[in-house]
Amino acid sequence: MSKEAKVSNYLISTLTNKCPRCRDGYLFKSTNAYNLKNIVEMNEECPVCKQPTEIEVGFYYGTSYVSYALGVAFMVAFFVAWYVIIGFSIDDNRLFWCLGSSIACMVLLQPLLMRLSRSMWLSWFVKYDTDWKNHKLKHTERMIKNT
Repeated sequence: MSKEAKVSNYLISTLTNKCPRCRDGYLFKSTNAYNLKNIVEMNEECPVCKQPTEIEVGFYYGTSYVSYALGVAFMVAFFVAWYVIIGFSIDDNRLFWCLGSSIACMVLLQPLLMRLSRSMWLSWFVKYDTDWKNHKLKHTERMIKNT
């Protein structure tokens, strides 16, 4: 199957932080989420299809809601898994171990969740274009060019 004939999966491209328009170029300058110097530094545009990553001023403020929802979903899943595998009891410290473990996991997963929320947010506003090479970009009104 040639590269042009390839149809990319939405879930895989979002989880790997790829451009929602072409699903080929990386959104972030560094592919390592734990490179703390540039944890959220994004390319100004997709290196492959030139799709701007910041559609308008303050575009990524909405990602705080997405990140919050992902965090809540993770915590609920963690507590359900803990209850099924280990269980809770008032006779010992299992509840406190569960709380401590879930908080530690959330701290460790925060860079991944932050990037995932940005990738998801952008994918909701920029649609996949199978023929992106032949379609011109629609530039938005509020884009500020860096000088």
